[in-house]
Amino acid sequence: MKFREINSQQGAELELAPMIDVVFLLLIFFIVSWQSARFERDMDISVPSAEEAENKDRQAGEIIINVRKDGTVVLNGLPVTNPELLAKLKAVSDAYPDQAVILRGSSEANFQAIINVLDEIKRAGIWNVAFATTRPEQ
Repeated sequence: MKFREINSQQGAELELAPMIDVVFLLLIFFIVSWQSARFERDMDISVPSAEEAENKDRQAGEIIINVRKDGTVVLNGLPVTNPELLAKLKAVSDAYPDQAVILRGSSEANFQAIINVLDEIKRAGIWNVAFATTRPEQ
């Protein structure tokens, strides 16, 4: 009779396929979260402060419109003119009627430039508009 040796167990093999799947899922997660956070970090914008400012939960697919102090309108990281802004917002509004828009106007921006953007948002048929503010520093 031939007996197996007790100490001759095979070593565990390392499965690479599940590990590669996990790495790709993490990579996709970080790319998507970086892409959405990138639009809100326009360094040329210093939003006004408000006593009652709140941190709201962000919705997926929100459109962020920045109005810089020189009056330049930036839609999700790309500078646009008012007719281009209207065309893009109209297309989004037709596809998603309850689309949320965050308007981040610089505190140093011309008030008329912000009103012009609000007019384009209204013409596009978007009603869900929020203004970005920060809490005043103590």
